[in-house]
Amino acid sequence: MYERNDHDAHARSFDLAADVYDAARPGYPAEAVSWLIGDASGPVIDLGAGTGKLTSAVMQRGFEVTAVDPSPEMLRVLGERIPGVGVRLGTGESIPADDDSAGLVLSAQAWHWVDPERAVPEVARVLRPGGALGLVWNFRDETVDWVRQLGELMDTGAAYASDEVEPVVGAPFGPLDTHEVRWVQPMTVDGMLDLARSRSYFITKDADTQAAVIGSLRRLAAEHPELAGRETFELPYVTKCYRAVLAG
Repeated sequence: MYERNDHDAHARSFDLAADVYDAARPGYPAEAVSWLIGDASGPVIDLGAGTGKLTSAVMQRGFEVTAVDPSPEMLRVLGERIPGVGVRLGTGESIPADDDSAGLVLSAQAWHWVDPERAVPEVARVLRPGGALGLVWNFRDETVDWVRQLGELMDTGAAYASDEVEPVVGAPFGPLDTHEVRWVQPMTVDGMLDLARSRSYFITKDADTQAAVIGSLRRLAAEHPELAGRETFELPYVTKCYRAVLAG
């Protein structure tokens, strides 16, 4: 089980791999983005924005978005990808925004890094009454055999796993509504290796452990009957979405 210091070390690790994270990690399907936004009004805060995968999708729908993340390197990549976007260093527990200044706060692939006891009231502070908090995660569909093996090899059974449990929000928000979207991401072997390199567990390990993981993944791609000999393949995902409205 992870102690808080381990948790913080994994959260900070993304500074070391911001570019590969941006190249390897998937975006979010349009259906999921639409559901998260719902009938919300802006401005929008993308909390834990990373390199801007969700930021970009929301801005394309005409919303003013402020991207907040604790990693300067992630925000550097985001700024290069999305020129002119507002970026702020911050966390879920300390959001650099005024009271009642946002209509929607989104957090993609990031809510498991926060302390809900501190982050929930902080999100409530920056939202207008009736505003919403939307949370989203992409999960590999490990009901598929080779994807299950990919997960076992990539995380070697010890990756930080709290992103696989239901999120905690609670008062002063209403109940969490949920929605799932199933989709596939085209992938190459090099893309699969970069996906491993973008994981916090991989980033924080020594060079020998990293090399062993990459070697195991190369063998999977070369030997599994659904992957062997193929230049590209489809990696299936389940995107899980959650939304809660702030009490008016």
